[in-house]
Amino acid sequence: MKHAVILAHPARRSLNRAIADTYAQEVQRQGHQVLVRDLYGMRFEPRLSAAEIPGPRAPQFRPDVRRERELLADVEVFALVYPLWFNGPPAILKGYIDRVFGMGFGFAPGFGGTDPQLVGRRLISFTTSGAPDAWMKDTGALGGLMHQFDAHLAAVCGLTVVDHAHFGGMVSGLTDDAVAEVLAKVRSGASAHFRAHPPRAA
Repeated sequence: MKHAVILAHPARRSLNRAIADTYAQEVQRQGHQVLVRDLYGMRFEPRLSAAEIPGPRAPQFRPDVRRERELLADVEVFALVYPLWFNGPPAILKGYIDRVFGMGFGFAPGFGGTDPQLVGRRLISFTTSGAPDAWMKDTGALGGLMHQFDAHLAAVCGLTVVDHAHFGGMVSGLTDDAVAEVLAKVRSGASAHFRAHPPRAA
């Protein structure tokens, strides 16, 4: 199984990067393949151009989008790793979804609407916030994000949502023990969802 780990954090050293690395290492340990897309490191252009918007004319996709779609063509699991800013994904990730997962990859024109093109593939997300978990839950902030972003993306593209692991209260000055606890949860989650199965006896 091939995983695309899509990281959206600008810092070279961050908890989000450690989460992405830990997830990648664990699924590789389970025998899976991993493709990492560091959106800031790639300097991905998040702005959707007018030419890319479906309309009377077929959308014209730029080389960067065509390349991403080629790289993701055989990916079975999309793992999104990002911080919450104003309770939403960073603009660079939203732009990546808009441009790469749009018409021609995530969905195609259909009778009376669109047809999902990623049926059978999976979506797993890891997010962080400075706001504590209790606030995220009590205000409905996390549930709103999961409904508006995860569920909608999955429905349009035909993805199956595996999990959304959120870590609240992630502020500067975290202790090593706190970081280790987060990464242990990432590791155990990845193992639980994608544990390698021994071959069946002949």
